[in-house]
Amino acid sequence: MFQYAASRALSLTRGVPLRLDAQDFDGYTLHNGFELHRIFNIDAQLANALDVRQVLGWRAFSPLRRKLFHKRFVSFRGENLFVDSLFNHRYHLADMPDLCYLMGNWQSERYFAQVADTIRADFSFKALPSGRNAVLAELIGNTTAVSLHVRRGDIASNAASLAVHGLCSLEYYRQAIEYVATRLAKPEFVIFSDDMAWVRENLHVDYSCHYVDHNKGLESYNDMRLMSLCHHHIIANSSFSWWGAWLDDKSDKIVIAPKQWLRDDSID
Repeated sequence: MFQYAASRALSLTRGVPLRLDAQDFDGYTLHNGFELHRIFNIDAQLANALDVRQVLGWRAFSPLRRKLFHKRFVSFRGENLFVDSLFNHRYHLADMPDLCYLMGNWQSERYFAQVADTIRADFSFKALPSGRNAVLAELIGNTTAVSLHVRRGDIASNAASLAVHGLCSLEYYRQAIEYVATRLAKPEFVIFSDDMAWVRENLHVDYSCHYVDHNKGLESYNDMRLMSLCHHHIIANSSFSWWGAWLDDKSDKIVIAPKQWLRDDSID
Protein backbone atom coordinates (compact mmCIF):
# COMPACT_ATOMS: atom_id res chain seq x y z
CA MET A 1 0.00 0.00 0.00
CA PHE A 2 2.86 2.40 0.73
CA GLN A 3 4.46 1.54 -2.60
CA TYR A 4 1.20 2.20 -4.41
CA ALA A 5 0.55 5.47 -2.56
CA ALA A 6 4.02 6.88 -3.33
CA SER A 7 3.92 5.87 -6.98
CA ARG A 8 0.34 7.12 -7.36
CA ALA A 9 1.37 10.50 -5.95
CA LEU A 10 4.27 10.63 -8.39
CA SER A 11 2.04 9.80 -11.36
CA LEU A 12 -0.49 12.46 -10.33
CA THR A 13 2.01 15.23 -9.72
CA ARG A 14 3.91 14.51 -12.95
CA GLY A 15 0.86 13.73 -15.08
CA VAL A 16 2.20 10.37 -16.23
CA PRO A 17 0.54 6.93 -16.29
CA LEU A 18 1.07 4.45 -13.47
CA ARG A 19 1.87 0.77 -13.92
CA LEU A 20 2.15 -1.69 -11.05
CA ASP A 21 4.75 -4.44 -11.35
CA ALA A 22 3.24 -7.45 -9.58
CA GLN A 23 5.34 -10.10 -11.34
CA ASP A 24 7.34 -10.96 -8.23
CA PHE A 25 4.10 -11.89 -6.46
CA ASP A 26 3.75 -15.00 -8.64
CA GLY A 27 4.02 -17.86 -6.17
CA TYR A 28 4.22 -15.42 -3.24
CA THR A 29 2.13 -16.67 -0.32
CA LEU A 30 2.89 -14.24 2.54
CA HIS A 31 -0.13 -12.08 3.49
CA ASN A 32 -2.18 -13.51 0.58
CA GLY A 33 0.12 -12.00 -2.05
CA PHE A 34 -0.96 -9.12 -4.29
CA GLU A 35 -4.51 -8.04 -3.44
CA LEU A 36 -4.84 -4.34 -4.20
CA HIS A 37 -7.18 -4.71 -7.17
CA ARG A 38 -9.31 -7.36 -5.46
CA ILE A 39 -9.92 -5.34 -2.30
CA PHE A 40 -9.75 -1.66 -3.21
CA ASN A 41 -11.18 0.65 -5.87
CA ILE A 42 -7.89 0.87 -7.74
CA ASP A 43 -7.82 0.95 -11.54
CA ALA A 44 -4.07 1.23 -12.18
CA GLN A 45 -2.87 -1.18 -14.85
CA LEU A 46 -0.37 -3.95 -14.21
CA ALA A 47 3.03 -3.72 -15.87
CA ASN A 48 4.27 -6.56 -18.03
CA ALA A 49 7.86 -7.69 -18.55
CA LEU A 50 8.30 -5.42 -21.58
CA ASP A 51 7.13 -2.36 -19.60
CA VAL A 52 9.72 -3.06 -16.92
CA ARG A 53 12.53 -3.62 -19.45
CA GLN A 54 11.75 -0.31 -21.14
CA VAL A 55 12.40 1.45 -17.83
CA LEU A 56 15.22 -0.63 -16.35
CA GLY A 57 16.96 -2.36 -19.24
CA TRP A 58 19.21 -5.17 -17.96
CA ARG A 59 18.19 -4.32 -14.40
CA ALA A 60 14.69 -5.65 -15.11
CA PHE A 61 15.89 -9.25 -14.59
CA SER A 62 14.29 -10.03 -11.23
CA PRO A 63 17.25 -11.71 -9.44
CA LEU A 64 19.52 -8.81 -10.45
CA ARG A 65 16.94 -6.22 -9.44
CA ARG A 66 16.65 -7.75 -5.99
CA LYS A 67 20.43 -7.49 -5.60
CA LEU A 68 20.21 -3.76 -6.37
CA PHE A 69 17.97 -3.35 -3.33
CA HIS A 70 21.10 -3.43 -1.14
CA LYS A 71 23.03 -0.19 -0.68
CA ARG A 72 26.38 -1.74 -1.59
CA PHE A 73 25.11 -1.94 -5.19
CA VAL A 74 23.77 1.61 -5.35
CA SER A 75 26.23 2.61 -8.10
CA PHE A 76 24.64 0.02 -10.43
CA ARG A 77 21.05 1.29 -10.09
CA GLY A 78 21.23 3.75 -12.96
CA GLU A 79 19.08 6.86 -13.36
CA ASN A 80 15.62 5.29 -13.38
CA LEU A 81 15.65 2.89 -10.42
CA PHE A 82 14.86 4.41 -7.02
CA VAL A 83 15.15 2.27 -3.91
CA ASP A 84 13.75 3.31 -0.54
CA SER A 85 14.76 0.63 1.94
CA LEU A 86 14.38 2.76 5.07
CA PHE A 87 11.30 4.04 6.90
CA ASN A 88 11.73 7.73 6.23
CA HIS A 89 11.37 10.37 3.52
CA ARG A 90 14.48 9.88 1.43
CA TYR A 91 13.50 11.22 -1.99
CA HIS A 92 11.64 14.26 -3.29
CA LEU A 93 9.19 13.24 -5.99
CA ALA A 94 9.76 16.50 -7.86
CA ASP A 95 13.39 15.47 -8.44
CA MET A 96 12.51 12.12 -10.04
CA PRO A 97 12.15 11.59 -13.82
CA ASP A 98 8.80 10.83 -15.44
CA LEU A 99 10.01 7.37 -16.44
CA CYS A 100 11.18 5.57 -13.31
CA TYR A 101 10.78 2.43 -11.23
CA LEU A 102 10.14 2.60 -7.48
CA MET A 103 11.32 -0.33 -5.37
CA GLY A 104 11.42 -0.79 -1.60
CA ASN A 105 9.31 0.33 1.34
CA TRP A 106 8.39 3.98 0.67
CA GLN A 107 6.89 4.01 4.16
CA SER A 108 6.44 7.71 4.74
CA GLU A 109 3.20 9.66 4.53
CA ARG A 110 5.16 12.63 3.23
CA TYR A 111 5.39 10.96 -0.17
CA PHE A 112 1.63 11.17 -0.67
CA ALA A 113 0.25 13.63 1.90
CA GLN A 114 -0.43 16.18 -0.84
CA VAL A 115 -2.86 13.77 -2.55
CA ALA A 116 -4.29 12.19 0.60
CA ASP A 117 -7.91 12.48 -0.53
CA THR A 118 -7.16 10.61 -3.75
CA ILE A 119 -5.25 7.87 -1.93
CA ARG A 120 -8.12 7.40 0.51
CA ALA A 121 -10.55 7.17 -2.40
CA ASP A 122 -8.31 4.61 -4.12
CA PHE A 123 -8.14 2.62 -0.89
CA SER A 124 -11.91 2.57 -0.41
CA PHE A 125 -13.17 -0.98 -0.12
CA LYS A 126 -15.02 -2.51 -3.05
CA ALA A 127 -17.43 -4.79 -1.20
CA LEU A 128 -19.74 -3.78 1.61
CA PRO A 129 -19.20 -5.48 4.98
CA SER A 130 -21.39 -8.51 5.56
CA GLY A 131 -22.19 -11.03 8.30
CA ARG A 132 -20.28 -10.47 11.55
CA ASN A 133 -18.35 -7.62 9.97
CA ALA A 134 -21.56 -5.75 9.21
CA VAL A 135 -22.69 -6.21 12.82
CA LEU A 136 -19.34 -4.92 14.10
CA ALA A 137 -19.38 -2.01 11.65
CA GLU A 138 -22.75 -0.94 13.03
CA LEU A 139 -21.53 -1.24 16.62
CA ILE A 140 -18.42 0.79 15.79
CA GLY A 141 -20.54 3.48 14.18
CA ASN A 142 -22.77 3.79 17.23
CA THR A 143 -20.06 3.90 19.93
CA THR A 144 -16.77 5.61 20.72
CA ALA A 145 -14.79 2.77 19.21
CA VAL A 146 -11.03 2.45 19.69
CA SER A 147 -9.14 0.01 17.48
CA LEU A 148 -6.31 -1.84 19.21
CA HIS A 149 -3.93 -3.97 17.14
CA VAL A 150 -1.48 -6.54 18.51
CA ARG A 151 0.82 -7.99 15.88
CA ARG A 152 2.75 -11.11 16.86
CA GLY A 153 2.41 -14.16 14.63
CA ASP A 154 4.83 -13.73 11.74
CA ILE A 155 7.32 -11.76 13.87
CA ALA A 156 7.27 -13.66 17.17
CA SER A 157 7.79 -16.97 15.36
CA ASN A 158 10.73 -15.78 13.23
CA ALA A 159 13.98 -14.91 15.01
CA ALA A 160 15.29 -12.81 12.12
CA SER A 161 12.09 -10.76 11.88
CA LEU A 162 11.97 -10.37 15.65
CA ALA A 163 15.53 -9.02 15.71
CA VAL A 164 14.62 -6.33 13.17
CA HIS A 165 11.04 -5.41 14.04
CA GLY A 166 10.61 -6.27 17.70
CA LEU A 167 7.21 -6.46 19.39
CA CYS A 168 5.20 -3.86 21.27
CA SER A 169 5.29 -4.59 24.99
CA LEU A 170 2.31 -5.21 27.23
CA GLU A 171 3.26 -2.03 29.07
CA TYR A 172 2.90 -0.07 25.84
CA TYR A 173 -0.66 -1.33 25.44
CA ARG A 174 -1.54 -0.78 29.10
CA GLN A 175 -0.36 2.83 28.99
CA ALA A 176 -2.10 3.44 25.67
CA ILE A 177 -5.38 2.02 26.96
CA GLU A 178 -5.26 4.19 30.08
CA TYR A 179 -4.34 7.28 28.07
CA VAL A 180 -7.36 6.81 25.82
CA ALA A 181 -9.69 5.85 28.66
CA THR A 182 -8.94 9.04 30.59
CA ARG A 183 -9.91 11.13 27.56
CA LEU A 184 -13.06 9.36 26.40
CA ALA A 185 -16.30 8.93 28.30
CA LYS A 186 -17.25 5.38 27.24
CA PRO A 187 -14.59 3.85 25.04
CA GLU A 188 -15.31 0.57 23.30
CA PHE A 189 -12.06 -1.22 22.50
CA VAL A 190 -12.13 -3.28 19.31
CA ILE A 191 -9.18 -5.66 19.43
CA PHE A 192 -7.40 -7.15 16.42
CA SER A 193 -4.50 -9.60 16.36
CA ASP A 194 -2.90 -12.44 14.45
CA ASP A 195 -2.47 -14.22 17.81
CA MET A 196 -5.73 -13.63 19.64
CA ALA A 197 -5.17 -16.51 22.07
CA TRP A 198 -2.05 -14.76 23.36
CA VAL A 199 -3.91 -11.46 23.61
CA ARG A 200 -6.80 -12.94 25.60
CA GLU A 201 -4.38 -14.58 28.02
CA ASN A 202 -1.93 -11.72 28.48
CA LEU A 203 -3.57 -8.37 27.73
CA HIS A 204 -6.28 -7.58 30.27
CA VAL A 205 -8.58 -4.74 29.28
CA ASP A 206 -10.69 -3.34 32.12
CA TYR A 207 -13.13 -1.68 29.75
CA SER A 208 -15.77 -2.84 27.32
CA CYS A 209 -14.02 -4.65 24.49
CA HIS A 210 -14.69 -6.80 21.46
CA TYR A 211 -12.26 -9.37 20.06
CA VAL A 212 -12.23 -9.64 16.26
CA ASP A 213 -10.91 -13.10 15.46
CA HIS A 214 -13.04 -14.34 12.57
CA ASN A 215 -11.43 -12.66 9.54
CA LYS A 216 -9.03 -15.26 8.16
CA GLY A 217 -7.28 -15.89 4.86
CA LEU A 218 -8.77 -13.91 2.00
CA GLU A 219 -11.08 -12.13 4.44
CA SER A 220 -8.20 -10.75 6.55
CA TYR A 221 -8.49 -7.33 4.92
CA ASN A 222 -11.79 -6.83 6.76
CA ASP A 223 -9.80 -6.22 9.95
CA MET A 224 -8.29 -3.14 8.28
CA ARG A 225 -11.73 -2.01 7.14
CA LEU A 226 -13.11 -2.30 10.69
CA MET A 227 -10.07 -0.47 12.08
CA SER A 228 -10.67 2.39 9.65
CA LEU A 229 -14.24 2.75 10.90
CA CYS A 230 -13.14 3.23 14.51
CA HIS A 231 -12.88 6.74 15.94
CA HIS A 232 -9.53 6.31 17.72
CA HIS A 233 -6.60 3.94 17.36
CA ILE A 234 -3.85 2.14 19.26
CA ILE A 235 -1.59 0.70 16.59
CA ALA A 236 1.29 -1.75 16.61
CA ASN A 237 4.59 -1.25 14.77
CA SER A 238 2.74 -2.64 11.79
CA SER A 239 1.87 -1.12 8.44
CA PHE A 240 -1.46 -2.97 8.61
CA SER A 241 -2.74 -1.03 11.61
CA TRP A 242 -0.96 2.13 10.44
CA TRP A 243 -3.15 2.06 7.36
CA GLY A 244 -6.21 1.14 9.39
CA ALA A 245 -5.73 4.34 11.39
CA TRP A 246 -4.74 6.48 8.39
CA LEU A 247 -7.78 5.49 6.34
CA ASP A 248 -9.92 6.93 9.14
CA ASP A 249 -10.24 10.56 8.06
CA LYS A 250 -11.77 11.93 11.27
CA SER A 251 -10.02 15.14 12.22
CA ASP A 252 -10.37 14.63 15.99
CA LYS A 253 -9.09 11.07 16.16
CA ILE A 254 -6.50 9.96 18.72
CA VAL A 255 -3.78 7.72 17.29
CA ILE A 256 -1.23 6.14 19.62
CA ALA A 257 1.83 4.56 18.01
CA PRO A 258 5.13 3.11 19.29
CA LYS A 259 7.95 5.63 19.65
CA GLN A 260 10.37 3.16 18.04
CA TRP A 261 9.06 1.46 14.92
CA LEU A 262 11.98 -0.95 14.45
CA ARG A 263 14.12 -2.69 17.04
CA ASP A 264 17.09 -2.33 14.67
CA ASP A 265 16.66 1.01 12.91
CA SER A 266 20.03 0.75 11.18
CA ILE A 267 18.61 -1.61 8.57
CA ASP A 268 19.22 -0.38 5.02
